[in-house]
Amino acid sequence: MKKNKNFLKALLDSATSFGRLFPIMLGVIFCIGLFHVYISKHLLKNVFTGKIIQDTLIGGFIGSITAGNPINSYIIGRQLLDDGVSLFGVTAFIVCWVTVGVVQLPYEISVMGKDFALSRNLVSFVLSFFVAIATFLILQVV
Repeated sequence: MKKNKNFLKALLDSATSFGRLFPIMLGVIFCIGLFHVYISKHLLKNVFTGKIIQDTLIGGFIGSITAGNPINSYIIGRQLLDDGVSLFGVTAFIVCWVTVGVVQLPYEISVMGKDFALSRNLVSFVLSFFVAIATFLILQVV
């Protein structure tokens, strides 16, 4: 009897979580559709040339100014990989998308102080390079 009650509670909790995430996921799908309409694969291949440092810088910069949550970044990252963007650029984008927040910087400064907020964002941006390199190397081994 208790197992059934726990199962139903878990099922209800899962349905509630899915209900909260569904609008976000739907928004991401619509954004990717708009992305494909306005940004072509040709443009992405011209911006992301396959050069490690350049792709990582561009991916990190774009991720820094377009902050978001991890769930969306995985979907967008997969789409960028499918469009021919290098793993370095996509990894830097995802790391900066989640950890660096130029958009939220004024709020972060007001809550945590200017020095802390700026140094945290700078360290996160720099570390995105190391994460991109480590991700590439790990995937080469695997």
